[in-house]
Amino acid sequence: MTLSISNLKAGYGRTEILHDVSVPDIESGSFVGLIGPNASGKSTLFKTLAGLVAPTAGQITLGADDITHLQRKDRARRVAYMPQAFGCNALLTVFESVLLALKQTTGWRVEVDNLDRVSDTLSALNLSHLAGRGVSDLSGGQAQMVAVAQTIVRAPEVILLDEPTSALDLHHQLSILTSIRNEMDRKKPVVMAALHDLNLAAKFCDRLVLLRDGVILADGPPAHILSLSEIGKTYRVETDLEHTKRGELYVDARLSA
Repeated sequence: MTLSISNLKAGYGRTEILHDVSVPDIESGSFVGLIGPNASGKSTLFKTLAGLVAPTAGQITLGADDITHLQRKDRARRVAYMPQAFGCNALLTVFESVLLALKQTTGWRVEVDNLDRVSDTLSALNLSHLAGRGVSDLSGGQAQMVAVAQTIVRAPEVILLDEPTSALDLHHQLSILTSIRNEMDRKKPVVMAALHDLNLAAKFCDRLVLLRDGVILADGPPAHILSLSEIGKTYRVETDLEHTKRGELYVDARLSA
């Protein structure tokens, strides 16, 4: 299944945020990192893909379907969105909160396979030991992992993650992105994640899309994108792209003199 975004325009009221945004041919099993400074349009792009913001022009196709024409519930089955700010009923357990997320797109009758899918998702994300714990008792990192579980439990074709590692320590950043990468390799959805840490983007993503002021500046493999002069100009820093002893990309950034 291929996701393609063509000449997309969207915004709020009379303010246009996205200007002719095109990201073609994102194949199943791809991890695309959306990078760019604050207020570049990343969240608006995700909200438009998820159906929370209506585009004023352009097309979003998933396979043969233009998903802008799908009913909201049908779209939610195929496209899952995890926003920057997420919430859940603090009275629920972790298992119940993930089950609730699943039932929002499948109807409210609980079947055995629903319970199995929740258990499988928690196991895949190494969260089984938290299943009976109350959501209100979780740490910030654990709560964010549960939010990821709520997003992927529906087995969508497209997963949109808006800054999934924000405000997390290094352990939880790596844990979340490793779990997402494993899930992607297992079930082959399209994954798009807005990431501020360029080194995490280089480590986990197959493809990077650089967005600034609602315009796509570059789109391609991490090694190519992170070597472009547009990176330094966009973030107003000086950068050097290096390779570690393990062959991984490393972006060394510093303030311009």
